[in-house]
Amino acid sequence: CLLAAPVAARSDVTWEVEGAGWGHGIGMSQWGALGYAKHGKGWEGILHHYYRHTKIRRANGNKIRVLLQSGEASVDFTEASRACGKDLNPSGTYTAVRDGSGVHLRSADGDDLGACGGSLTATGGGSIRVAGKGAYRGTLLVVPREAGGLYAINSVSLEGYVKGVVPNEMPSDWPLDALRAQAVAARSYGLATRVTGVFDQFDDTRSQVYGGLSSETSATNEAVSDTAGKVVKSGGRIATTFYFSTSGGRTENIEHGFVGSDPKPYLKSVKDPFEEASPYHRWKETFSQAEMEAKLGSLVEGSLQSIDVTQRGKSPRIVQARIVGSDGSTEVSGPTLQSRLGLRSTWAFFNKTGG
Repeated sequence: CLLAAPVAARSDVTWEVEGAGWGHGIGMSQWGALGYAKHGKGWEGILHHYYRHTKIRRANGNKIRVLLQSGEASVDFTEASRACGKDLNPSGTYTAVRDGSGVHLRSADGDDLGACGGSLTATGGGSIRVAGKGAYRGTLLVVPREAGGLYAINSVSLEGYVKGVVPNEMPSDWPLDALRAQAVAARSYGLATRVTGVFDQFDDTRSQVYGGLSSETSATNEAVSDTAGKVVKSGGRIATTFYFSTSGGRTENIEHGFVGSDPKPYLKSVKDPFEEASPYHRWKETFSQAEMEAKLGSLVEGSLQSIDVTQRGKSPRIVQARIVGSDGSTEVSGPTLQSRLGLRSTWAFFNKTGG
């Protein structure tokens, strides 16, 4: 009976986490941009609020290479009029397959239409449709991966890329000035960041969510056209315009949000007074002792006693914390703590009750 007492006490322990915001907190808050637009601020004013000490300038046209698929043995596509030096039937389905270090083109019936060399390039009238993905402006590139399989890559104009990003990153029925600010932020981010030498951007949240032509809307295309070529610049260079959902009322310095990053003059904490409409402005999560220990895993030495925040940023976001266990303590960054617990942001306060 004596052995059961500690177990019963542990089962009574509850951890309540009160937090604010959703996302990393760096750069432009999308719900904040919505609030500013509703309060009459134009898209340039919105951008200047979140990216301080910057200028809006025009960038030269560029192609963006977006990774659509990775590792598949073959890539099926339609609406192409030419590939591998051959005229194709746009209504036909064709397949790119790997052949050694190169790519071969096949018909829908499986007939080998010939070697394409080290890669395949397929072009069409206005778009190319990739099976399982959708329709895309520009061209389709199929390139062998060193690790096996193929890359399917959409090579698209800068403006075509942004048209495929904005409706996937911000609701299309939001005010035009919010959508315009999002378009400029997406364009800037797309030019300021590159992934590898083979492709420039992922089509998901590792870069920006890109749905291509299939996802475009008239409202978001209008926002892109209204701001065509415009980017955010800092010190003569295109700014890395991070953005996220909800700030909780204040954004964060990049060195505190992405712990260990170099400070940037345009990525500083600013007040965000108009994002309260977000459903994630304030939130609360509750965990049992067992859930907390399971999520934190090896970060807990012994049984979890407390989580002591040792450093917060310019906002209340956690920069560093100490996880205190019965057998020792572990230092951890705010983003690591957020990731382990599955929290919406690092703006969090912990309260332990019971036990």
